Amino acid sequence: MVVAVYPGSFDPATYGHLDIIRRASISFDKVVVGVLHNSAKTPLFSVEERVNILEKAVIDIPNVVVKPFEGLSVNFARENHAQVIVRGLRAVTDFEYELQMAQTNRVLAPDVDTVFLTTSLEYAYLSSTIMKEVALFGGDLSRFAPEEITDALKQKIRKR
Repeated sequence: MVVAVYPGSFDPATYGHLDIIRRASISFDKVVVGVLHNSAKTPLFSVEERVNILEKAVIDIPNVVVKPFEGLSVNFARENHAQVIVRGLRAVTDFEYELQMAQTNRVLAPDVDTVFLTTSLEYAYLSSTIMKEVALFGGDLSRFAPEEITDALKQKIRKR
């Protein structure tokens, strides 16, 4: 069984993230979406909230599980018996950083490969940051993420 992990902050997840998850679920027997707890950053949503929201968004994909994690992606991959780390690329600017991370991960864990999936063109412009900014100013989020995610984002923005 080939297991892949897809690590990220997903604060919040977008259609671009979900596109990568769906496509990875076709290529791999199991995909573990790792929601990163990064103590150096202050996310809008807690790790628990991000996990819960993502679980709802991928409920229809039977070979996908969502788990929180802290630390290095390669360690998360090993903990989940994964042979592959999946990373999404939106633009050439993403590639330089992602290549450097993939090479570093290869040094740390030679038994774990990185696979890059380019985001579908319809989502190439999209990021969690853009989505949060549109939400902050009351814009239409329906093209950015499914309702379970956009509703949670609107609710979080209202509370602030």
